[in-house]
Amino acid sequence: MSGQTTHGGGVRVVTGEPGCGRTAFLARAARAYPAAYVVGVRADPVASAVPLGGLRALLRALGAPVGPWTAAGPPWTVLVDALRTASGGRQMLVCVDDAHLWDAPTRTVVGRTAGHLRGEGPLSVLLSVSGHRPVDREFAALPVVRVDPLSPDEAATLLDEATDGALDRAVRDDLVDAAEGSPALLLGMVRRLSPAQIRGHRRLPAPPADADLLTGLAGHFLTGCTPAQEDLLLTVAAAVRYAHDTQDARIALTLARRAAEQLRGTPPGAQSAHSIGPLPELLVRTDAEVGFHSDLLRRAVYAGARPERRRAAHHALARALEETGSTGLPVLLHRARSTAAPGPGTATALAAAADDRTHPRNLRCAAYTHAADLTDDGTRRTQWYTAAAEQALHAGRTHRALRLLDRARDSTAPTALRGRAELIRGTAVLYDGAVDEARASLLLAARLLAESSPHKSESALLAAVDAAWAAGDAQGCLHALTTADTLRPAAHPPTPLSAQAPAPDARNRTELSRDLGYRAGLRALLEGKFAQAAGPLRRLIVDAEAADAMDATGTDDPDTALRAAAAALLLGDLAAARRAGARALAAAGTPGTAAARARAREYLAYAELRAGRHALARTHAEEGLRAAHRTGQRNTAAHHHAVLALAASIEGTPEEVAAHADTALATARRHGLVQAATLAHWAIARADLAGGRPREAADRLGPLVHPGPRRGHFAVWMLAVPCFVEAAASTGRTDDGVTEVADVVEEFARWAGFGADPHAPAQLTRCRALLAPPDRADTLYRRALDLHDAAGGGDFERARTELLHGKWLRRRRRLSEARDRLGAALVGFERCGARVWADQTRAELRAGGVAQSGAGRAPGPGPGLDALTPQQLRITRCVAEGATNREVALTLSLSTRTVDYHLRKVFAALGVRSRIELARMVEKTGQKG
Repeated sequence: MSGQTTHGGGVRVVTGEPGCGRTAFLARAARAYPAAYVVGVRADPVASAVPLGGLRALLRALGAPVGPWTAAGPPWTVLVDALRTASGGRQMLVCVDDAHLWDAPTRTVVGRTAGHLRGEGPLSVLLSVSGHRPVDREFAALPVVRVDPLSPDEAATLLDEATDGALDRAVRDDLVDAAEGSPALLLGMVRRLSPAQIRGHRRLPAPPADADLLTGLAGHFLTGCTPAQEDLLLTVAAAVRYAHDTQDARIALTLARRAAEQLRGTPPGAQSAHSIGPLPELLVRTDAEVGFHSDLLRRAVYAGARPERRRAAHHALARALEETGSTGLPVLLHRARSTAAPGPGTATALAAAADDRTHPRNLRCAAYTHAADLTDDGTRRTQWYTAAAEQALHAGRTHRALRLLDRARDSTAPTALRGRAELIRGTAVLYDGAVDEARASLLLAARLLAESSPHKSESALLAAVDAAWAAGDAQGCLHALTTADTLRPAAHPPTPLSAQAPAPDARNRTELSRDLGYRAGLRALLEGKFAQAAGPLRRLIVDAEAADAMDATGTDDPDTALRAAAAALLLGDLAAARRAGARALAAAGTPGTAAARARAREYLAYAELRAGRHALARTHAEEGLRAAHRTGQRNTAAHHHAVLALAASIEGTPEEVAAHADTALATARRHGLVQAATLAHWAIARADLAGGRPREAADRLGPLVHPGPRRGHFAVWMLAVPCFVEAAASTGRTDDGVTEVADVVEEFARWAGFGADPHAPAQLTRCRALLAPPDRADTLYRRALDLHDAAGGGDFERARTELLHGKWLRRRRRLSEARDRLGAALVGFERCGARVWADQTRAELRAGGVAQSGAGRAPGPGPGLDALTPQQLRITRCVAEGATNREVALTLSLSTRTVDYHLRKVFAALGVRSRIELARMVEKTGQKG
């Protein structure tokens, strides 16, 4: 959801496609103002049949007299006076639903009124208009709030609420995929299901969203067009099915007009650019292209047409394209759709054209799918469905890929083809499913592909390692890493490829060599042979950077850069990890690589988090979270939520930490994501430690860092050791169980010696200081600070060491030294936005006899924005710009409850009573700045 909302006064337009939830949006806006006077009006087409009929209805709702305009003044002044009188100086919100149905004179009056209400804080008016057409010119100058489609998570939540949680998970995923973000379509589909279908015991209707449902939702929006305009709508709807960019589908206007004229039977010599007349309101024109305002209406137009009319539209489009000289894949697709019984060579021609990698992935997916639908050859059908699934996966349609693979199942298919299908399936499940299931599919793929495609077999093994890594299964990682030795023993080199399989090109050989190097280094690392691991991993990083500099790999394959980023993180070379992550992100920006964007952001977020640059880590995680939602990667989204929880444990609040951690844990528990779960638990414990709850932190971290079945992820638990030692020391557990805590520290020391974390040596020395006797602790704290300086960066970790040292000094009555150390810690926490940690430091300073105010500054004349945490400040600025709590939550990837909590804190801290006062304070602060 974008744009502004009601806050700050004035009139705003709320728009979105039919079924997007505009009415629900108005209801939520009204609930957001419990103390306000709310007036609700629904535009009545009957009342609006006469000039100013809508205005009369609005005045009646306001309790104002409806008299002759000449006596009371011009209509717009009457409305302004009525609004001000009804408000009486208090906060008032007027919600008008379906304002586009008002008569034109009423719309003119309201549009003119808007200018006189702008800036009048207590008065706000929301006008809901349908987004199936352009905004009326009378409202064109007003600020717009667009209700965007639901994200997959929001759609899933809506379905769970509608079925009281009874909906089968696989059925829910099918409905979410079919609805494409439309809440009305979601609810319409689920209401038609039987109890057995809801529980997954019976198959869903095919398709779940059929013509009756789509046209029922579209309703009167599709009426009022001339036959010629209906032909244009159908040709555009048919054409954008095969547009290059399905996210913002447009086609050339000249092509659409010519195809519509051919559909109508206009002779070539009689064609006219104006024979169709003006564009229907359902269409939007940008430059020389045309598309639908609403994707729901596009689907309804196409599904609602008779089959013979759809075929005729595709035939007309194919002819129009050929007349422009086009002979590519779109022509073949339209030709194939133009007849009920395509010719015997159609399937083969479609598949051959789809093999051309220059075509967009969505077109290649459509071509392979249609070719598979047409053929009677079982092997070819499996081959083409598998190829379609691969294109869908790379285009970010994970659920679509899995459904295509379900149609591709064939136990009689060749081994290499079954291996390819399992590789795609395993990769898709790795993105969005149980990672143990993904690993099984990927190991099977590696075995099936070992002879025919060594490069793909190696890729499958490494993906299986990724699955085992996410599951926290070190032995599973080693098993996958050593499986290649079983498949291709050193004494028996790979057999030559079959005559049907193409020989590997130089690029595949290069990538295979890099994969082997990565596997060797990772295997040595997992076996504890750190010295042996460094060489192969370092070579991979250097080779990847050299290849990129020489443009040897091109920019269409981010996998090499992602492997380099992983290797750099394992080595602790965070600068190299950032470079590799940036290269992967750049490569993922090319068409057809959407699925890699969320993973590239994940590596970048981890690199910045490890480097102590938490604000940058949060930025990458927020962007990665959006990319993961767009491409159906719930597992990747869980990792991003875990990173956001860790960032919030430094610069946020316990509520924000809990919101992100709970979301990460919900997916982690379902899909076996031990790595994400460990990070989330660590984030909660760190928030407990920051909030002065060391006992809770120690209780949570103890099982994660101690040996046993509940120990955290093998590559992550040691990152939480410094927090555990600090919590244990704060609760006195080091006195009773010093040996147990010391054993954990010694394990941490072995890991720190590998050099995978630049801050680990300083953290280790800090841990030793916490456990040391008084005669050694001071020296160790000072040594830890020197190590922080040598590592560079890391304001937060250095400030934590200074805080602990300051506490130690104060308890020994070395108050002058303690104040210096605590003052430095306060500055460090403020620099990285760690508000809760800064508050803890101020408490120590007060205990040492030093008075502090605000954020370490002298008190001013009153509370200001500098009294807010970074997260509160971000929320405050969004609210001041007019965002609702839900919009803020979506923008900042928070829960609405967290936003509510922050706003209450903001109001209390700043002494304001309304969002309007808050907006004015932000505006004044900006003017002073």
